[in-house]
Amino acid sequence: MGATAHLLRGLAATLLWVAASAAWAGAQKYEPLSAAVQARLQRSVADEGATRVAFASDADAEVWLATMSPRLVKRMPDEAGRREFLLTAHYEATRAGLDPHLVLGLIQVESNFRKYAVSSAGARGFMQVMPFWTNVIGSTEHNLFHLRTSLRYGCTILRHYLDIEKGDMYRALARYNGSLGKNSGYPEMVLGASRRHWAPDAPATAQRVGRQPREPSEPRKHTGPQVRAQSSGPMQYMGSP
Repeated sequence: MGATAHLLRGLAATLLWVAASAAWAGAQKYEPLSAAVQARLQRSVADEGATRVAFASDADAEVWLATMSPRLVKRMPDEAGRREFLLTAHYEATRAGLDPHLVLGLIQVESNFRKYAVSSAGARGFMQVMPFWTNVIGSTEHNLFHLRTSLRYGCTILRHYLDIEKGDMYRALARYNGSLGKNSGYPEMVLGASRRHWAPDAPATAQRVGRQPREPSEPRKHTGPQVRAQSSGPMQYMGSP
């Protein structure tokens, strides 16, 4: 009886660990790319580090970090690691012509800031990138659990979907999650997390970061490309990649 109880406790602990480490189940779906698009995306994920941060000045960077860092303390207690994560997220988002606060919202929903998160579909890392992307636009040597690699791939893929959808962020997010055409509520979750937790003027009481509940069900009001990125043109680069 004692051995059985011990086994059951071990099984329960394993199930709890799996539940805690599981990530959002959606994932990007493979779609054939034209040679020109494939070449552009390959250039965009070239495994080179950022040469500078995407701020007008060091003072601006410090102000932004001072605003964002306290919101992430519970998920990333280490200050140096938290700073590196935020600067990398800001750089890679800006490099791809995306709003860094939107990207933070997406990471919150996709992985809840867990570096080694793996979804049931096999998507990996902070931004839950599907492994097939390394074959299509990168290298099989690229590690999707690596901070900069995950963020560079994720931002590149979201920018690609945004270009396909002509700036419609709602549809681009649905593509990113593999739920385009389904009433998944995923775009609302990402946009809601970005607005409540990561917008610079978000109320302090709404900044506690954790797993986001599904948005309340209500009739979808989206009837066209109403939610648009700040930049809907081709991918923008911040200095050398």
